[in-house]
Amino acid sequence: MFGYKDEEPEFGVISAEDDENIEVQKISRESRRNIFSESLLLFRDLILVLAVFILFGVFIAQPVVVEGTSMDPNLHEGERLLVDKLIYYKFQSFGFGHLERGDIVVFWYPKNPELSYVKRIIGLPGESVELRNGKVLIDGREMSEPYLSPTNNQGMANLPFTPIEQHHYFVMGDNRDNSSDSRIWGLVPEKYIYGKVFFRYWSPTQAGFISNGEPQLNVVNPNDAGVTENPIPNE
Repeated sequence: MFGYKDEEPEFGVISAEDDENIEVQKISRESRRNIFSESLLLFRDLILVLAVFILFGVFIAQPVVVEGTSMDPNLHEGERLLVDKLIYYKFQSFGFGHLERGDIVVFWYPKNPELSYVKRIIGLPGESVELRNGKVLIDGREMSEPYLSPTNNQGMANLPFTPIEQHHYFVMGDNRDNSSDSRIWGLVPEKYIYGKVFFRYWSPTQAGFISNGEPQLNVVNPNDAGVTENPIPNE
């Protein structure tokens, strides 16, 4: 009707007979084949991603949930944390690979390994710990703890001189007035510590990396346990 019926294409008609090497394919069959191959590729990628997450969870990091109030005000009940598991491998050249004073760690409770606790490392292997009127002394030097809140630490407890064995740690909660820790049940064996807290991912308003609080040791005047001088950075 519009004059197109009798017109021929400008370059002629193309057919399969023009070239024996031309492969004629059916669209429906090729579509099914492509969907199948793409599905296999997607399945493969999902398996690889799952394997990476499993390896990440087994060897590198693990999520944990805070229970209780022993770490107030720095950690709160119900918060979700990521713990670094590289401490198993003791990469001393990396901060993630070893334990330091002030690190918040998760470990199996020595009196019942079926339970997990989260506390802060106070004393290191080979040191001694003492409490005088609520103040922590490490090898006779008073420990400055800027991460503590006076509201949660009003007690004036004393603890006699306590040596720390090799491959053991002395740990305490930040809420000293409400914490079951090494003051009560003793040291934590190194092999019981399975992670160091490094990131809080829930709640969103508090999300971020968690430092060790930068504790310091000060020289104690032997004539007055309450007076300190000459601050010494934590080693």
